[in-house]
Amino acid sequence: MNKEYSIDLKALPSLFTLYRKIFFGRKPGWDEQPLPVINISSPNVALSQDKVAQYAKVCGFEFNGKTLPPTYLYVMAFRLHAVIFTHEGITFPLLGMIHLKNSITMHRAARVDETFDIQCVLTTSRMTDSGLEFELVSKAFVAGELVWESLSTYLYRIEGKAKRVRPPKANEMAWQDPISWTLAEDLGRRYAKASGDYNLIHLHPVMSKRFGFDRVLAHGMWSKGRCVAQLMPTISDKPCKIDVAFKLPLFMPNSVSFAAEHLEDKTVFELRDQKGRRPHLSGEITFL
Repeated sequence: MNKEYSIDLKALPSLFTLYRKIFFGRKPGWDEQPLPVINISSPNVALSQDKVAQYAKVCGFEFNGKTLPPTYLYVMAFRLHAVIFTHEGITFPLLGMIHLKNSITMHRAARVDETFDIQCVLTTSRMTDSGLEFELVSKAFVAGELVWESLSTYLYRIEGKAKRVRPPKANEMAWQDPISWTLAEDLGRRYAKASGDYNLIHLHPVMSKRFGFDRVLAHGMWSKGRCVAQLMPTISDKPCKIDVAFKLPLFMPNSVSFAAEHLEDKTVFELRDQKGRRPHLSGEITFL
């Protein structure tokens, strides 16, 4: 039977402090036991308008000083994710984890001047051909009303058990007149400053090489934010569900291409390499 833990925080912790534990602490590795159920909550979370504006700018949103970008509350929720990653019940290090998928449901547009109660729970875990897969569910409430939620799927690769997988293929979607974006080498540092997420592999090539990457990696949630920002004329403030799957790593500096196709019941979109062949992110938006 899975162990269960509940943690009630008085305030959201600093990600900088948590990353010190994540990168410089020692964990033995997965003990091959089912992951515990870990519930964590932080009440009365207030936002900084300046930080939201900074985040909006680096991701390409037009911020009107009131309405939050649909992806912004993930920045707050991820602090609870990081607390879970450093919990004693998680015996493997963050460095072995990959963010596979993220789903965000916006039940209504949230405002920067609202106060949020944020909850997160580590729920299911299962063995797959690629390693140990598990899910984190995050929710944001305003005066008891659920306004936003997110489901993140992570993978912990287990040495010797993961099978080789074929490179992902681009979706079959219309790819006419894609938009091009140029990603500067300092994008990771600008995103970290705006989000508070100072993961070393996104900050500087010297640091990323220490963890086995030749160049700096773009943050997956920056990629999602940038795609959503491009689609805001379609989304506006309508309740919706935004699903993405993270495909190939995106190194910086780089140039990428983006396109979307509006279908009868949803909008599909993809972020690919400059030639439009290899996908970095695939997603879809459905309206509620």
